[in-house]
Amino acid sequence: MSADGRTQKRFTLVEAQQLLPSIRGLTEEAVAETEQLSNDLRRLAATDPARAATVEALEAVVAAWTEQVRGLGLDVKGLWLVDFDNGEGYYCWKYPETAVLHFHGYDEGFAGRMKIV
Repeated sequence: MSADGRTQKRFTLVEAQQLLPSIRGLTEEAVAETEQLSNDLRRLAATDPARAATVEALEAVVAAWTEQVRGLGLDVKGLWLVDFDNGEGYYCWKYPETAVLHFHGYDEGFAGRMKIV
């Protein structure tokens, strides 16, 4: 990681699109796990001792997903939100989008993303 917190890996749009099936697969698995755990959590009474373990399991799934995605040289900007650094800003993808279709500068963030033409 560079001194300003950005990853050192740079991606072209083609590279980002080629990596997306792997990212989508990791994300789909994590989403399915978190949905199941969230359903389990909703069924537990507030005083049920199993709640703490279920919350820990939820946090572990998200942490593992984050670690896997970062291990590929990507920036995780939120839950199921991934940025591919291109040296001038980021190609931006959020689950369940089917392709990398957006870009934003380093300072704009998700709210400032623009559709790639």
